[in-house]
Amino acid sequence: MEYFHTDWAALTNNDWQGVIFTVAAFVAMIVVYVMVFNPKNKDAFEAQRDMALREESEYNKSGDKK
Repeated sequence: MEYFHTDWAALTNNDWQGVIFTVAAFVAMIVVYVMVFNPKNKDAFEAQRDMALREESEYNKSGDKK
């Protein structure tokens, strides 16, 4: 069990920034997964599925056809 022990008092500012960033990235990924896999958002994401293949002159900045 000593292997898993963490000396929290010895952490530097850089260590704390890394911990906070890692936890924030994990929470953000969970939020993104919930948004993407929610069935009520399917139409919004399906409308944007070919965004990379669109011609710029055909669509405005919000993704709607001109």
